[in-house]
Order: sequence, then structure tokens, then C-alpha cells
Amino acid sequence: MADNEQMKDGNNINKILITNLASMVIMFLVFTGVFYLIMDNMMTKKIANIQVSQEELESEDEGDEIERGIIVDLGDFILNLCDEAQKKYLKVNVAIEVSKKETDFGAQEPAAKSGGHGHGEAPAPADPMEAIQKEMAQFKPAIRDAVITNLSSKTSSELASAAGKELAKEQIANDINSILGGEREVLRVSFGQFIIQ
Repeated sequence: MADNEQMKDGNNINKILITNLASMVIMFLVFTGVFYLIMDNMMTKKIANIQVSQEELESEDEGDEIERGIIVDLGDFILNLCDEAQKKYLKVNVAIEVSKKETDFGAQEPAAKSGGHGHGEAPAPADPMEAIQKEMAQFKPAIRDAVITNLSSKTSSELASAAGKELAKEQIANDINSILGGEREVLRVSFGQFIIQ
């Protein structure tokens, strides 16, 4: 009888182990399936968001065209900087980009040519860039003075950093815009050569 009871106890233990093992496998499969569905859903949403963001970026890029202007070279400047301990010099080439007017590059009628001996030919139309350069020439002394005043009030340490150069460019643009009085607007200030000694 004792052997019979031991066999029944052994069978019961085997049944319990098999039941526990089967329930663990089923729970593992259920959790794996749920985890897969959740991750798949999250990945689908993220991919959709990325695609929408990419489309928004592309549409924004199409709308953000950089305004192009007319470049006016102000030439080279050699200046004393405002350093107190030691005299420092700055050699810089400055150019500004000013806005265009609607009348700058208007439709020009070509010169009428007649079939005679040179009589009756209209003069060739003036180069629009030449006209703009002449217009800007009247402001050039005041603009150069504004650049000199602005840069010579800086120290070499202020102009050594990129942030310092950008601040100087903004200040120069503001000064020049006040000189131009709204006729044109400074879009950018560029430093071609920038040497501090």
C-alpha cells in the first residue's frame, strides 16, 4: 500500500509540475503577444510622426527662401581697437548686402536700331548695377564712418569670438540702416578678411 501511495504522490507531483509548466508557457506566450502588439503600435505611431515631420520640414524649406540683395564692397579697414593694456590693430574687409527695389531691374526696352548710317540710334540703356553703385556711393563715406566707429569701439577679446563678430555685424547693420533712411535695408554684413594683431 505504501508503494501505491508513493505512486499517487509522485503522479500528483508530476501533474502539478506539468500544470505549472503549461501555465507558465501559456503566460509567456500571452505576455510576448501583448508586448509585440504594444511595440508594433508604438513603432507605427512613431514612424507616422516622423513621416509627417519630414513632410512639414520639406514644405517649410520650400517657403523659406533667403532674400538676395545687392552686394556693396566697402573695402579694407585698418583700425585701432579699444584695448587698454596693449595696442591692437584690426584689418578687415567689409561688404554689405542691401535690399533690392522693384525699380532696380525693371524691364528695359532695347535700343531701337534704324537701318540708316548711324542716325537715329538710341543710346544703350544704363547698366542697372552701375546705377545702384552710384546710388550707394553717396552713402559710402557715412557708412564707412559707421563701420570705423563701431569696430574701433571694440576690444580684441570682444571681436575674437564668433558671438562678438555677429554682435558687431548686427550693430553695423543697424547703424547703416539709420543712414539709408529706409531707402534700402541691410540684409547682411560680411567680413571678408579679419586679422587682429
